Amino acid sequence: MITNVIFIILTESLLFLIIFTTFVVNNLNNIYMKELVSKIQEVYATFSTDAALQIEKGNKAAGTRARKTSLELEKLMKEFRKVSLEESKK
Repeated sequence: MITNVIFIILTESLLFLIIFTTFVVNNLNNIYMKELVSKIQEVYATFSTDAALQIEKGNKAAGTRARKTSLELEKLMKEFRKVSLEESKK
């Protein structure tokens, strides 16, 4: 009788831990996605500014910065795709 009660309590505790862990992981993924999108927007704004300077004023240094920023943007977009695909499978 006591072992059954202990078993039930342990089972319920384990179930609670599983649900809680799932909740925490999902929230962390959402937070990460929001931070990632924010970072993409920030990097794109930098890229856009430098690219415009190169196009409009012929600023070669801005062109170099824009090319470098485009590589960073590419990495962030790949990370976004990876995380987004993981989220869509849930």
